[in-house]
Amino acid sequence: MATPYLSVVIPVYNESDNLQLLYDRLTKALDALDKTFEIIFTNDGSRDNSLEMLNNFHTQRPTQIRVIDFNGNFGQHQAVMAGFEHSRGDVVVTLDADLQNPPEEIYKLLTEFEKGHDVVEGVRQMRQDNPFRRYASKLCNRLREKITGIKLTDQGSMLRAYSRRVTDLMVMSSEASAFIPALAYSFASNPGEVAVAHESRAAGESKYNLYSLLRLNFDLMTGYSLIPLQFFTFLGVCISGFSFIFVIYMFARRLIVGPEVGGVFTLFAIAFFLMGILLFGLGIVGEYVGRIYQEVRQRPRHVIRKITEESIKKDVH
Repeated sequence: MATPYLSVVIPVYNESDNLQLLYDRLTKALDALDKTFEIIFTNDGSRDNSLEMLNNFHTQRPTQIRVIDFNGNFGQHQAVMAGFEHSRGDVVVTLDADLQNPPEEIYKLLTEFEKGHDVVEGVRQMRQDNPFRRYASKLCNRLREKITGIKLTDQGSMLRAYSRRVTDLMVMSSEASAFIPALAYSFASNPGEVAVAHESRAAGESKYNLYSLLRLNFDLMTGYSLIPLQFFTFLGVCISGFSFIFVIYMFARRLIVGPEVGGVFTLFAIAFFLMGILLFGLGIVGEYVGRIYQEVRQRPRHVIRKITEESIKKDVH
């Protein structure tokens, strides 16, 4: 089977309302590139008829479309990672199935990629998300950049291009929980970026709720930086120093002025404040311990039920 120049990896989870339009626009855009390509859809445990539609797309273009069917819902990043594992192209592009990333913008990534970059980030312009989502995204980007040192203009953009070398290195990584843009950045030698358009969701609702976004940020911070732990170590040293000074002050005051009648509630307030910091610090440590626990179990990152491709149908048990 000939190796294509381009592989497009698309995670799919309950996107049946968008898939036909995505298929029409994507295949038209890729045909216009005049390059060999393949499209890899990963069905991430969809409960609607997404899988049926994907298999139908494969029937229409058996040499260009492959379908990976997960045994359950393992998450967007694991769906993309499975696509990486089975991709064959020299360049691998990731794309969302909700059409917020227009397929017609792929050529911009390839144009920039061919300038010598090994990772190209699509920076969304005129974002069509609601104001809360936009401002929260900017705030999270800045916070993650400060904590991890990974400088990505638009960390939430799914429209990206990766070289074969970077993709293979990501697949070789055995991390159970990986934030793909940050992981790719750590392997890239010459990353680049290009402005791309952004559209409103064609149909349905975003699969990322507030908890999912917070979870993603915690994964990124604890997976790529020790700064949260170092911060609480420094904070603990400072609080210990101030506490020592406060004890000396209280002891000297008792000797000079005598025992105080008031101030009980102030001490309670200080105690509760310190306990709050302690519990928050323990939560950060717990995040790291949880990641260690996930890694040492060495469970498969995902389980594939079936791969549908040209003249080959594999059942994975």
